[in-house]
This record gives sequence, structure tokens and C-alpha cells, in this order.
Amino acid sequence: MFLLQGNSLLFLPNVLKVYLENGQTKAFKFDGTTTIKDIILTLKDKLSIRCIEYFALVLEQQYSITKLLLLHDDELIQKVVQKKEHSSHDYRCLFRVCFIPRDPLELLQEDPTAFEYLFLQVTLGTFSGRGLPWR
Repeated sequence: MFLLQGNSLLFLPNVLKVYLENGQTKAFKFDGTTTIKDIILTLKDKLSIRCIEYFALVLEQQYSITKLLLLHDDELIQKVVQKKEHSSHDYRCLFRVCFIPRDPLELLQEDPTAFEYLFLQVTLGTFSGRGLPWR
């Protein structure tokens, strides 16, 4: 079980907090076998996204919107939390479009929900100073 002291990754002990582009957060209970891919596939279902291959979970270093760490699909959530628990920085877990489609219009036709998420991410990123969606 993990402590919550200053940990922006956890909502409750063993419950990962994931921030979405629209400002909402989703909470995911995890154990020693839960992977990043498990969380992404659950988000795929919850958000009705079909083209999930463009999405990933990243860690954002708090107070430094320019530092994002891409999490690999096979990483265990428990290991990620353990590593960052003893860090001098606070992190947030974000669900983002990290792999830009070659043809955004094709994405719009195949998966309007994924396109809308990308559009929101680019728009909010531009206004917040975060910049391009893959940063």
C-alpha cells in the first residue's frame, strides 16, 4: 500500500489518478499486476475511443509543463508509483495523444471522439503554453 503524502499520482492508496484534457480526472484501482496498457484500454472503453494507438499515459512534472515522461504499455503501475514516490518532484498522470496521425481528416472520419480529444489537446496546449501535443 502506498502513502498519499504529497503524491499527485494517487487518489487513494492503490488508486491511480489520471487527468484528461477536458479537466476531468478518472480513478483506477491497481494491484501488482496492473499495467499501463490496462489503464489505457479501460480509458478506451470509458471514453468510446476506437483509434487508441495514438494515445499514451505520460507523467507531467508538476510546475514544469514542458517535462513529460512517456510511460510504456508494459510498465506496472505499482512500479511507476514506487519510483516517483521518492522523487523530489511531484507528478501527475495524463492521458494524451502522443502519436500524431499522418492524416487528421482520416482520424476524424474513423474516430470522431479521438479527433475531438486531439483537437482539445492542441487547443488547450496552445493557450496554456504547453505547445504541440507530443511535447
